[in-house]
Amino acid sequence: MDRALTGLIAGMALAFAGWFGGFGAFLLVAALGAAGYAVGYFFDRGGRAEDLRHAFDRGRR
Repeated sequence: MDRALTGLIAGMALAFAGWFGGFGAFLLVAALGAAGYAVGYFFDRGGRAEDLRHAFDRGRR
């Protein structure tokens, strides 16, 4: 899937959330979309689940 189609789908999801759920739902969908994008980008660049887990473990100490 190319980036234009992904952007279209994300924009439509944000529009539906804003229309039906209000501004709070819009912000929630935008934040979860950004988090999903970050995790997907991490895995696309060769990251492993263990690396992600260790990154969170170091932050809690």
